[in-house]
Amino acid sequence: MIKPTLLIVDDEKPTRDGLRAALEDRYDVYVAEDAAAAIELLEKEHLDVLLTDLRLPNEDGMKLIARAKSLSRPPICILMTAYGSEEVAVEAMKRGADDYIAKGRMQIDELELRIARALRHQSLEVENESLRQQLDKRYGLENIIGRSPAVQEVLETVRQVAPSKANVLITGESGTGKELIARAVHQLSPRARQPLVAVHCAGLPRELIESELFGHERGAFTGAHERRIGRVEQAQGGTLFLDEIGEIDASIQIKLLRFLGERTFERVGSNKTLTSDVRLIAATNKNLEELVQAGGFREDLYYRLKVVTIWLPPLRERSGDIPLLAQGFLREFARENEKRVNDFTAEALEAMMKYRWPGNVRELRTAIERAVVLCRGEKITLRDLPPETRGHAGAPGVAGANPLLAPNALTVQEAEKQLIIRALKESNGNRTLAARKIGISRRTLHRKLHAYHLEGF
Repeated sequence: MIKPTLLIVDDEKPTRDGLRAALEDRYDVYVAEDAAAAIELLEKEHLDVLLTDLRLPNEDGMKLIARAKSLSRPPICILMTAYGSEEVAVEAMKRGADDYIAKGRMQIDELELRIARALRHQSLEVENESLRQQLDKRYGLENIIGRSPAVQEVLETVRQVAPSKANVLITGESGTGKELIARAVHQLSPRARQPLVAVHCAGLPRELIESELFGHERGAFTGAHERRIGRVEQAQGGTLFLDEIGEIDASIQIKLLRFLGERTFERVGSNKTLTSDVRLIAATNKNLEELVQAGGFREDLYYRLKVVTIWLPPLRERSGDIPLLAQGFLREFARENEKRVNDFTAEALEAMMKYRWPGNVRELRTAIERAVVLCRGEKITLRDLPPETRGHAGAPGVAGANPLLAPNALTVQEAEKQLIIRALKESNGNRTLAARKIGISRRTLHRKLHAYHLEGF
């Protein structure tokens, strides 16, 4: 195991040597007698911990800590002084010190404990930052694939609403990516460093939803052996995502309405009123307006939820995005399964373009995963796709079919090029109409015409 590196800065040689002897079993120890020597070492080597005396020749330990913290990879900084006081400790923390210890009362065991604790804390911060970056990458808008006008409108709405505090209602058929959009809103919001807590309302028994949302006290009902913190409390400072909000019953709707209005709630079995600062994002595949008219959903709650509504189009209404989505899923699953699969045959691509995808993007993703697993060559063929998608290859007039795709396309890029050429021919060169036929914006069409050298078409 590699030892953490530790720099001891003290102008008294006995102190430096004594600390080095006591700590070198657990740390790779460097020593310096003044701030200038310490900075020279810090700039040459990446050191994990700086342990410095307050009183140093020419420049004191406070200034040394401030300089150390300005480095691109700053060390953990612990200040030692024989002149311990609350004022010194507060000032040390303001300058960036991670801890403070009085030399006169310092025990080596306590010093080692503080160093180890600071290193653990730093490790957790690095891990958390890495996780946040992974989340940003995974749930950022760049991973929401689609060039169709409908998808671009969704992305623009997400960019606009994310920085606000407004409640968001996401609607659309199952499998269109409602949770992905909810996570993108959260990741782009000021609450991104706080939790996003998801509750899948359709997957919970009606009698347990209240406890799941608001928590319960011990003995509140049979089986409640311990106090439980609800999702509303868990999401404090962050975002609460209620998926399939249309499934909650009338009693929970009333409690949720009160929470949205007052930000207050009670755990089941308690009279104590609690508060929680959360942003609410809800999603549903039902038509809540129709539910309101039928008496199945409260009108006042509906209007509380739909401050901003984002509708996700079904895949059959943006078939021009299928090649992009398919290629993205192909790369993902080829990498995951360590297979050298890099494209689709024209027949397979044609079948995917003509199929209606009742399960939307989720169904397409599953189909591509299956195809990658079963593929025997470098291209996915028709036989690699699920049986239900195969009957649409070369079958004109199938509901939802895309009549623009040329059957002799060889790759996703070539299929897209043929799609554009056919659309322009059928539109007599009218680019606005051609873009509408394909399901992309006129601006995107111009960009593709340039990419495929079709500007003079």
